[in-house]
Amino acid sequence: MTDDQVLSERERAVLGMEQRSWSGAGAKERAIREQLGISPVRYYQLLNALLDDERALAHDPVTVNRLRRVRDARRSRR
Repeated sequence: MTDDQVLSERERAVLGMEQRSWSGAGAKERAIREQLGISPVRYYQLLNALLDDERALAHDPVTVNRLRRVRDARRSRR
């Protein structure tokens, strides 16, 4: 793979956050701030962009496809 086909460390970390289960309200948001050093709003912007990125799909198809289904279901309810 060439460099433009590989996810950055931050992009892999964002996808990694979505693989974990979270206990209690605010645990995920706290981890986003502490581990990634970004706001939850910025995190979700990055995550949403990753869901449309074929590199992310190649890196973690199970997580990306699950999150795409969730996103599509939310959009269809609006």
